[in-house]
Amino acid sequence: MLRALRNILRLIGIARTLALHDALFPLDWLPATGGLILTARLLSGFRVKRSIRALRPGERLAIALQELGPSFIKFGQMLSTRPDLVGESIADDLSDLQDNLPPFSSAEARRDIEAELDGKLDDLFVSFDDEPVAAASIAQVHFAVTKPTPHEIAAAAENDAPVVGRDVAVKILRPGIEKAFERDLELFRWIAGVVERTQPRLRRLKPVAAIETFAEAVHREMDLRMEAAAAVELAENFADDANYVVPAVDWERTGRRVLTTERIAGIPFHDVDDLREAGHDLEAIVRHASENFFRQVFRDGFFHADMHPGNAFVQADGALAVVDFGIMGRIDRRTRYYLADMLLGFVTGDYDRVADVHFRAGYVPSNKDRQTFKQAVRAIGEPIFGRPSAEISVARLLAQLFQVTEQFDMETQPQLLLLQKTMLLAEGVGRQLAPDANMWQLAQPLIEDWMHEHRGPEAQLAELAADAFRAAERLPHVVGEIERAARAMADGKLRVDFAGDTARAPQWPLWLAIAALTILVLAT
Repeated sequence: MLRALRNILRLIGIARTLALHDALFPLDWLPATGGLILTARLLSGFRVKRSIRALRPGERLAIALQELGPSFIKFGQMLSTRPDLVGESIADDLSDLQDNLPPFSSAEARRDIEAELDGKLDDLFVSFDDEPVAAASIAQVHFAVTKPTPHEIAAAAENDAPVVGRDVAVKILRPGIEKAFERDLELFRWIAGVVERTQPRLRRLKPVAAIETFAEAVHREMDLRMEAAAAVELAENFADDANYVVPAVDWERTGRRVLTTERIAGIPFHDVDDLREAGHDLEAIVRHASENFFRQVFRDGFFHADMHPGNAFVQADGALAVVDFGIMGRIDRRTRYYLADMLLGFVTGDYDRVADVHFRAGYVPSNKDRQTFKQAVRAIGEPIFGRPSAEISVARLLAQLFQVTEQFDMETQPQLLLLQKTMLLAEGVGRQLAPDANMWQLAQPLIEDWMHEHRGPEAQLAELAADAFRAAERLPHVVGEIERAARAMADGKLRVDFAGDTARAPQWPLWLAIAALTILVLAT
């Protein structure tokens, strides 16, 4: 009761901020919020900030969330990957939510570095810039120069080289950010629980699971060792590709609250004029970016999921360098094949294939009409692929596909929503650099080679054989489980519930119990 009262009071304060920004509409998605909305308007004096009146609803909501603080900024960014929850227009506006806040003091930064790394700052760095180069909702970044370690000094002496420090970027978590997030996550969990209990039509969207996914992502972001590990994994995946650069991690100066990496030099990816002035081939940059993104998604199943322009730089030799690995996406092998088959079906106009892959993957329940779903798929594909190639957006295609989820009871796939939003960011930046080019068309030779290798007839036959082999490997374990169940039934330790009474334990599926009985009969 006390928890509910505390959350209600906090919700009223949040609603007042939303009212001041004319952004109360998210409360319409919650049950029985009329009283809360009226209270918020009363507390705001029915006033709306004049500067935001002409903005779109999503833009007003983005400003309100930024004012509410770090947890709400991150929550808004999560919502930007869920057009199925908030609609495509609002999701697009939330994707522009600026993740920047006033910096915390350099004194706090220095104190936290020393506490985390258990050493004096002067013993770690020759110099440390007091002014941060970036300040976001969770952390801020300072440039520094490392103090050479005894190993580095010895190596320099052995090679008769000068002893110099390395230019690095030091990322430090905001003081107290963990407690602030936990307080807000408790509120988000409570709201999601209320929605799931009281709104049956919204249960398929898995609000509780969505918040837990958000919480897991935030907890990973707030352990900078996880970000360091992600950077190392991405670097290993592209170790043989000179066109894609990931900064090296300085593990000696990295901990849970501090991350030190190689400092990256280059022109920001979105500075078109500077790139052109430096003599770069903009279409080649887009092609390399597209190829690298394709490899991350389909070859590795591990991709950089925060590819806004501030996280990518073009180096002097044309290589693309990326930073900030707090948000990464993973896609398993089967999902990658689903994506490949689905996109291939759209590109070739084979809507039977698109429908079939959705049913085979279990994304559309088997009781839904396949032909009606195929008709919906055609309605998505025909308008998109009838346009000039430069205007075709795979991200928009996925977004429209996800919009049919409610009609066909498709379960939400968070990893695909994150991929779609990342694609949208990548396509947007690509069009800034080369408006007349399509990033997927530029990467077409690479895509065709991958499709032939992984989705051709021979590859699919090999996949079936591999699945059969894995099933055969699991068979002894399954038989062992059935034998153990049979012995438990014979000893009276296992009861089969034919009446559906869930009060007794343990309970086993009826099919397993019948199989166990069969083995028991055959064995006696």
